[in-house]
This record gives sequence, structure tokens and C-alpha cells, in this order.
Amino acid sequence: MKKIIVGLTGASGVVYGIRLLDIVRSSNLFEIHLIISESAKKVISLETNCPLNQIEEKADFVYSNQDQSSVISSGSFITSGMIVVPCSIKTLSGIENSYNDCLIVRAADVVLKEKRNLVLCVRETPFHLGHIKLMEELLKRGAVVFPLIPSFYNKPNCISDIVDQTVYRILDQIGIFLENSIRYKG
Repeated sequence: MKKIIVGLTGASGVVYGIRLLDIVRSSNLFEIHLIISESAKKVISLETNCPLNQIEEKADFVYSNQDQSSVISSGSFITSGMIVVPCSIKTLSGIENSYNDCLIVRAADVVLKEKRNLVLCVRETPFHLGHIKLMEELLKRGAVVFPLIPSFYNKPNCISDIVDQTVYRILDQIGIFLENSIRYKG
């Protein structure tokens, strides 16, 4: 079974990460390896009514963000890629600067060095020039920078429609093309 790493960080918009876990889990195509930062745990409690243990149950493996000796911190651990959703600017900066002080940043650094798919779902607005320069450098290294900006061509009826359309587009970026994906039809 293919493996995917998912990192949840402390930016607003953790609902995207939770929904991504649900969709990937329901596809039965991937083994999910999950890391949740301490800041993300706080955001989860602020933005959702979902208990942390229920989120962790969506993954096959859950790692402490402080455990840099875990299997996913090695280039010999083969994955289809990693998605950081939402990705805080702090995490973005850590990845760009190879400042491997936590497992999310270390795993992303490994994914980059092994030339695997890395999708960073940035949740910040507005951007200043420092943010843009970090994103530019990560793009040069092969990462996909995917700001969490909703689209409306599918005429969403509720927030979950907006979240789902964005999550399916995120999954497209690492080659997970699912049938339920909402596609523009002109």
C-alpha cells in the first residue's frame, strides 16, 4: 500500500486537514502517517468540536512532532509525498531554511531531498515580501505552494462544499485523483 505523510500545523484552517484525512481514509488507497504540532492541537480545540483522539484515529500511524527519530524522518521511508495542511508561516520558514527542530519540518525536508511530492497549504493573508520569498525558494526546490484560497465555480451551498473542492485539488497535486473530485466543466 502507498504511504502518505500528513502534517497539521498551527495555522487557522485545520478543517482542511481533518477533511483531507477523511477523504484519503475513505479511498482505501493510502496508509496515512500523521503528525500534529502542539500549535495545531490548540487550533483544533479553538476551531472545531472534534476531539484530538478522533482526528488521530483517521490515521494509520501517529507521530509526536518531537520524535525526530521516527521512521518518517528517513529518506529510506518511501512515500507518495507529504501534505502540510494547514501550513503555518513558521513551518514554511522552517522547511525553507532546513531548520529541522521538529518532525513535521524534518519529514518535509526529507521529502524535498528525495524529490518526492511536497504540498504546503499555506494559510495566511495578506503575504508580505518575506513570505513570498520563502515560497519562491520552496517552489525552486520542487515544493508545491498551495494557498488555501477557495474557488466558487462549483456554486457551493455550504462551507463543507468549499472545503471539499479545495481538498480534492490538494490531493490532485500529489497524484491522487479521486472520482468525487469537483472539476470545472466550463
